Amino acid sequence: MRPLKSSTKEAVAAYGFLLPNLAGFFLFTSIPILVSLGLSFVSWDLFSPPVFVGFSNFTKLLADPLFWKYCGNTVYLMLAIPLSMAGSLILALALNQKLKGIVFFRTVYFLPTICSGVAIYMLWILIYNPEFGVLNAMITKFGQILGLQILGPNWLHDETWAKPALIIMNVWGTVGGYNMILYLAALQGVPRDLYDAAEVDGANAWQKFWAVTWPQISPTTFFIAIMSLIGGFQAGFDPAYVMTGGGPNGSTTTIIYYLYKHAFEWHNMGYAAAIAWVLFLIVFAITVFQWRFFGKTIHYY
Repeated sequence: MRPLKSSTKEAVAAYGFLLPNLAGFFLFTSIPILVSLGLSFVSWDLFSPPVFVGFSNFTKLLADPLFWKYCGNTVYLMLAIPLSMAGSLILALALNQKLKGIVFFRTVYFLPTICSGVAIYMLWILIYNPEFGVLNAMITKFGQILGLQILGPNWLHDETWAKPALIIMNVWGTVGGYNMILYLAALQGVPRDLYDAAEVDGANAWQKFWAVTWPQISPTTFFIAIMSLIGGFQAGFDPAYVMTGGGPNGSTTTIIYYLYKHAFEWHNMGYAAAIAWVLFLIVFAITVFQWRFFGKTIHYY
């Protein structure tokens, strides 16, 4: 028996290291995905045998006004994405300075990301309390300074203010998170020679940012935008469940929360699976659109 070649040994070792991950992906990701696809074509309440209904779940879903209302809620809440990205970039620019104690400030801004989500939501429930919440107290105090009587809104129980309240909380929680870290890493990778050349040409701070920094970090911006949009369509369950229960009047119910209610409260598993697959198709189409029309604008060096 001839000994194995070195390249064959390396391939066997590589597949050996990959096997546990591939097995986990197959068992806990691929199979559930296929099962959910099968469920989308049946009617099943978890207690009685599933009944094949074909595309009935999908046709019912596309004619469901609540589904489209909650799609609108999801897109509305995604207005936090550009605000969070802009804030993350500004923070990264500030924290990219070589100052004493800058590591401490980086840690402080990143802390909300690693805190328990439920604890954060409970904190913001107190902040938004219409009677003794600190936010309304600040609004009232500001009005007194201006000589006006201003009362803050009933944030989480008013259809007009519930979604803006969640957006404010989301921006606060994410502006110093992983996007800031990605931007900080991208900024530290910009060659110093480019800034030196711009300074020789007489460029001011804004011109250096627009001509040097922004093109250099555009791949990072593109990546963050894609991942944020994908995450945005899948987000909204936790704050809605803990803070508002999807209300008032469904104004903070997102697609994912609607899916949860059908699956685990109303036991419409087939309909919930159809929602998941329609959501997948929406996310897939938007991602392809981004790659096709915005990927060409990215600067690679």
